[in-house]
Amino acid sequence: MSTKQYFNRDSINSNNTIFSQIRVTIETAFYGNNVVKINSLKEAYELAKNSPGTIVTDMPVYKPNEIGLPDDAKVLLFNDGAVKGRYAAARRILGEIGVDQEQYASKIREAIYNTRYRKLYHAEALIGLNEDFMIRAHLLIPQGHENIMYNWLLNFQYITEEYLNMYNQSKEINEGDIYFFSDPEWQHQDHPGGLAFFAPECNCAAVLGMRYFGEHKKGTLTLAWSSADRNGYASCHGGQKRYNLPGDKKFVIGVFGLSGSGKSTLTHAKHDGKYDVTVLHDDAFIISTEDGSSVALEPSYFDKTSDYPLNSEDNKYLITAQNCGITLDQDGKKVLVTEDIRNGNGRAIKSKLWSPNRVDKFNEPVNAIIWLMKDPTLPPVVKINNPELAAVMGATLATKRTSAERLAPGVDPDALVVEPYANPFRTYPLSNDYYKFKKLFEKRNVQCYILNTGHFMGKKVIKEITLGALEAIVEEKAQFVKWNHFSSMEIMEVQGFTPDMKDKEYLNALKDRMNDRLKFIKDRETERGGIDKLPEEAIKAIKKLIKEI
Repeated sequence: MSTKQYFNRDSINSNNTIFSQIRVTIETAFYGNNVVKINSLKEAYELAKNSPGTIVTDMPVYKPNEIGLPDDAKVLLFNDGAVKGRYAAARRILGEIGVDQEQYASKIREAIYNTRYRKLYHAEALIGLNEDFMIRAHLLIPQGHENIMYNWLLNFQYITEEYLNMYNQSKEINEGDIYFFSDPEWQHQDHPGGLAFFAPECNCAAVLGMRYFGEHKKGTLTLAWSSADRNGYASCHGGQKRYNLPGDKKFVIGVFGLSGSGKSTLTHAKHDGKYDVTVLHDDAFIISTEDGSSVALEPSYFDKTSDYPLNSEDNKYLITAQNCGITLDQDGKKVLVTEDIRNGNGRAIKSKLWSPNRVDKFNEPVNAIIWLMKDPTLPPVVKINNPELAAVMGATLATKRTSAERLAPGVDPDALVVEPYANPFRTYPLSNDYYKFKKLFEKRNVQCYILNTGHFMGKKVIKEITLGALEAIVEEKAQFVKWNHFSSMEIMEVQGFTPDMKDKEYLNALKDRMNDRLKFIKDRETERGGIDKLPEEAIKAIKKLIKEI
């Protein structure tokens, strides 16, 4: 089996690195006599349906039997209060500077003790959908938060006979199962916004005082991505699809961007039926640095509802919704009010059936990696021809914050930010990702592009431009021209978006943006104890670029 849940008694000792202080503290809570094991998705559905505050809509789940739900299953809505997004300021990673293990172990012990008079639910799921990479994960959460548990089981792969057999045949790695303890009602004066504590080396976490489901989804993925990094994979917060072209030719692309960058749109784009397309996933997957193959980590989709009015065909595949409104239609039936009318960042889980052309593994190696950015100085389509520059531009991926994130006081929500590889959930050194992506570009000849899905010098890059560029790349018809004096970057000429390299104002803005990237890299040499320090070659690649402007 992939990860370890059971141990020979001779290996249960302090010499076994799996049994760290934090892990033993968290795992022990799963065996209390106030813990109830959840044995099926149907059981979780009934608990969520009857949980106080749940709204059972009159919208039926599409083909419920195919996803393990009762015949009469309805879309369930559960709304949070003021909080409607993730809170990065609450994250603490064991191993980082200033994170004292005993201090947090004490807080977690107390949090667990204070649940002793409450019923707790224990749910299990699998992360990774192919024998190449599978991890068993356990969630423990108090009664009253059944909707979080139900969404967690829907988001990941709830255990069935088919997947259990697959898991039993999967590659074994020397790591323990994931154990994830949550108490959304926890309060502590040191953590007014909650605490999301991770001990990635031993696959465990405690998310306390946080009821937004995204904390639980991304918290679990944080541990899975960390495990993938330790076992020969590049961890990817993005989407991947395969174009099945004439002559049995395949073209696999990965698109990387934060919420709102267009990664889901590009991943699921049907191109008006021009291509036979297969989807891996739009949010979480991993790429093998040895053979370039890819594995999806989740079966379903946690998607925004802002772009999907009630009558959208895509809403046919909804299973649950969060932070949306309800009203009555002409027949008096309870239906969702989407489009973020109630609040920003309305969310929903769509079933795997949303992508009928979906698979869980691409055996074919990835052909192209695309960094989706919202940098106003970059033209719509840039090609990078140097492995170091390609890797470092991913490490300095620039975008804007979205409604998916709850910001600490004083943080400008409109400021451009850099988020390496579009993955704010990394717990391991940033250089790990740098070298893995560089290896894909250098050793496996993966192509690298930047698509600006925001504005170029005040002019919006519309979706049609981005999709057209993507189609040209896939069909190998894309025409790239030399971009000024850059030795390793070319651009696709798009009418109305040609950089004016004689405009001093533009050149200064472009240089400033590249200097922002250089500053980001240099700042990371000391911040967080230097965990995000990049090699000197990355700095040289950016400096060379700035010199060429």
